[in-house]
Amino acid sequence: MSRRLPRTEGPWAWLAAGSVALSLLLLGGLLLLLAVRGLGHFWPASVTLVELEDGRLLAGQAVRELPLERQAGRERLYFTGNRDLDGHVWHWLPVATIVASERPAELVVLERRRHGAFIGRLVAVGEADSLAAAQSREAAWARLEAQLAELQELRDERERLRRDVLRPLIRRLDARPDDTAARQALAEANARVRELQQAMGGQAALLESVDGRRLVQPLDEVLRAWQPNAMSLGEKVGAWSQGVWRFLSEGPRDGNTAGGVWPAIFGTVMMVLLMSLLVTPFGVLAAVYLNEVAHQGRLTNLVRIAVRNLAGVPSIVYGVFGLGVFVYGIGGTLDDWFFSDALPSPTFGTGGLLWASLTLALLTLPVVIVATEEGLARIPVQQREGALALGATRLETLTRVVLPMAVPAMLTGVILAVARAAGEVAPLMLVGVAKLAPQIPVDGEFPFLHLDRKFMHLGYHIFDTAFHGNDVQAALPLVYATALLLVLVILVLNLTAIFLRHYFRSRHGVQPRP
Repeated sequence: MSRRLPRTEGPWAWLAAGSVALSLLLLGGLLLLLAVRGLGHFWPASVTLVELEDGRLLAGQAVRELPLERQAGRERLYFTGNRDLDGHVWHWLPVATIVASERPAELVVLERRRHGAFIGRLVAVGEADSLAAAQSREAAWARLEAQLAELQELRDERERLRRDVLRPLIRRLDARPDDTAARQALAEANARVRELQQAMGGQAALLESVDGRRLVQPLDEVLRAWQPNAMSLGEKVGAWSQGVWRFLSEGPRDGNTAGGVWPAIFGTVMMVLLMSLLVTPFGVLAAVYLNEVAHQGRLTNLVRIAVRNLAGVPSIVYGVFGLGVFVYGIGGTLDDWFFSDALPSPTFGTGGLLWASLTLALLTLPVVIVATEEGLARIPVQQREGALALGATRLETLTRVVLPMAVPAMLTGVILAVARAAGEVAPLMLVGVAKLAPQIPVDGEFPFLHLDRKFMHLGYHIFDTAFHGNDVQAALPLVYATALLLVLVILVLNLTAIFLRHYFRSRHGVQPRP
């Protein structure tokens, strides 16, 4: 009979406890790094106005400071914005060349659709052709806030028309080109969108950089504006929470270096749920057959060895298999049978949510089989014999005694499958993931969930933002934030399965073998 190792019996207990503590410490450090670097990106950092030895003025947000490589001293990185004025938004400045620095309250930061952020002073707000006269700082700022709020209402209405009216009408006309009612409704909706677009034009802001250069900025290109040096702590906390919410609820823009990741969140969760629904029944049935039905001989042992070896196959191999069999094979055949009118444009003969879920289900199938079979093997033989002795058939014993007791093991397999599938990137690049798919594959039209559409994924979003972005410095905080979000999504999915496993384990508990 086995027993626990006493704490005083050699150094092994302390070594094991130290290993666990070190693992938890490293995990906590990783999460802390992701949280600080990622969530800190949304904090409205103060803007510093610095004067250099040569008389130049520069305003920006200090990002980090490093020692100089070939000489004594340190250099500091500033985010200065104003790409349309300077051609770049990052400046490394030797700290020794800074002769004065301050944080004026009148400095503003504007988040724009094009050219990134602007950092400088607000001179006037009004009609684009009548901005010669300067306004007081308070009057200009109040008018800017009012105009941006009005523009946001117009943008929301335009987006609603595009999402709820224009896109369904376009798909309706694609299916029935002779539908005159849909064509008339589409013309009216387009006219309304043009009216909204025209209403958003005309207003502009006169901006001035700290070195005196002026710029007329159309307000329809400005998304948000704030005065970080004049904000209180409560206002900064509110702005930070709004920034985090926009990151979670909006789509990406500017080459994935700005905006949010809502399509990637939805795509990741939907793909994992579909994968779980596909892999669980097949994995459980295969494990039940191997452990409860099949004759225990050399062939069955070879099958078990093959299943365990499949778990070690590189994921990109599964991606190639999914591309060749699911996408080109099955998907191409479905297009020939049911969507021949749309050819040569493929419907199911290209990557999509369904093929990605099937590929990852195939990838994680060995994990579910092994975990379920291990759970079935731990159920005491007396449970089966007792059910048979009471008159139950083998099928009734399996469905009413064995499988309920094996549910915790099945959920363990699902947890491991979710943890692996949610972070996979390589096979998804071949079977359906997209760099930018702002429309989630769910809408109000039948069949509501469109499995043939491409989708975004948090893991691929991290890869694309980190390695394919035009501005690595700007993309790095979003990489940390997206990585933290991916960890949290996996954690939520796993906790759901763990709670279910605990419930079934307490209801159909299995005593360990003596």
